[in-house]
Amino acid sequence: MPWRAVLEESGPWGRVYDLYRRWQRNSTWQRIVTQLQGRADTKDLITWDVTRPPSCTWPSSRARSPSRSWSRPDSAATSRSSRSS
Repeated sequence: MPWRAVLEESGPWGRVYDLYRRWQRNSTWQRIVTQLQGRADTKDLITWDVTRPPSCTWPSSRARSPSRSWSRPDSAATSRSSRSS
């Protein structure tokens, strides 16, 4: 929303923007969010589950396995060596 489109009850848009920037610089917004989160958390209104976006990819379970090293599969090694001959 453009700053010039704020409600008249909020006062001149320049003043609204100045307050916003001041609160952003002095961490007022961060303190507000932290307090609101704390209040909601004490009332069990927030679940802090970590999720991943659908576009995020994870290594396969085979790649994460501690018993396997990060070496090239045999098929990739053979196809590479056959290309160089």
